[in-house]
Amino acid sequence: MKNPAMRLSGRDVRCVRGGREIFTDLSFSVQSGEALAVTGPNGAGKTSLLRVIAGLLALAGGTIDLEGGTGELTTAEQAHYLGHRDALKPALSVGENLAFWRDFLGGAPDHKQNALTAVGLDHIAHLPAAFLSAGQRRRLSMARLLAVRRPVWLLDEPTSALDAAGQSVFARLMQDHLENGGLIVAATHAPLGITTHDLWMGAQP
Repeated sequence: MKNPAMRLSGRDVRCVRGGREIFTDLSFSVQSGEALAVTGPNGAGKTSLLRVIAGLLALAGGTIDLEGGTGELTTAEQAHYLGHRDALKPALSVGENLAFWRDFLGGAPDHKQNALTAVGLDHIAHLPAAFLSAGQRRRLSMARLLAVRRPVWLLDEPTSALDAAGQSVFARLMQDHLENGGLIVAATHAPLGITTHDLWMGAQP
């Protein structure tokens, strides 16, 4: 099902962490069918920007708006935040981990198996997550994006730990998401394999 047209924008966004200003006066805009690649050196605030959009960090100044989304939901409730650490429970199986996130975030029951198949993990759904390689853990995190449908994807170094085959799979999933009216904001040091607009963040002195 195609997402309704929407636009995510930030104006004069400011972020402060631990009493230190990470960035200020940052503006951006990305709409349905577009991906914004946030680039820059370590410490420039790329991850902090994603966490501010996701509602995980307080906005110290400026505004962030999502136009055209579901009015009664916040931006965070319409977004997936995929951090650079994979949020998995080692003792649970691959399938149980995904079922937990599906149930917690309110996904449809039939989406779990389709998501595992899409990322190439359906054959090890019974395996405890503790036995997964770094690349397989990343694929399982990718599956969460599919098990619960949300129009905004906030991705922090999404291709880290993925081999060439995994990067190709993820590029295809991102392209499908964009073609269905979704939008992506990704902090990355590497090309994503899809067409992007770029937002450079320079390090603060």
